[in-house]
Amino acid sequence: MATAAESATVQALRDVMQRIQQASERANRPVSSVRLVAVSKTKPVKMIREVYDAGHRHFGENYVQELIDKAPQFPEDTKWHFIGHLQSNKAKALVTGVPNLYMVEGVDSEKVADHLDKAVSGLGRPPLKVLVQVNTSGEASKSGVEPSNCVELAKHIEEKCPNLHFSGFMTIGNLDYTSTPENFKTLASCQEKTCRELGIPMEEFELSMGMSSDFELAIEMGSTNVRVGSTIFGAREYAT
Repeated sequence: MATAAESATVQALRDVMQRIQQASERANRPVSSVRLVAVSKTKPVKMIREVYDAGHRHFGENYVQELIDKAPQFPEDTKWHFIGHLQSNKAKALVTGVPNLYMVEGVDSEKVADHLDKAVSGLGRPPLKVLVQVNTSGEASKSGVEPSNCVELAKHIEEKCPNLHFSGFMTIGNLDYTSTPENFKTLASCQEKTCRELGIPMEEFELSMGMSSDFELAIEMGSTNVRVGSTIFGAREYAT
């Protein structure tokens, strides 16, 4: 239960966790099958630290430099996710600058996968978990492979990138960052096809879908990883 001494941010985190539990129950899933990534883009370290001190460990960032700047200010058990399109020429800076990088959610080409694999190879760390980004909305402005190419990229990572661990798929959704059941159904179809063709057990395959506006629906449709930012931290603050 939240107390009066807790910040609004921590109370918001607890509310989101409760909503995740309720959505999991509706889907007849254990709440432990859903990971919450608190997306802290543009937010100050002090606010993120409140969430860390409340016991949360998975945090996400969208910009390489922002993540490199923030990561050293947190304990080693923080699990950082890089979310979205990663430029191949920034792969080395990301993995060397964030030793406790937990997952890259947004590998959208063989080139990016190859650069990440090479960057990780000299670090002496376990293989880096990666999710392939799939463009489920068909918008030209969105990064991600077409659904028809999802198996091909997953296979490339599995066979050609020994320093990466292919963990599943992610999608961002529509232009306004909301998703529809169609987006989620498309990603689930990619999951089924890839598991079948590559022999990956469905229960070992991650689906990262759902954000502040739609994470409950995403959980009910099979998401194992939801990325919630503004509902926890408030609206993002951009320089004008």
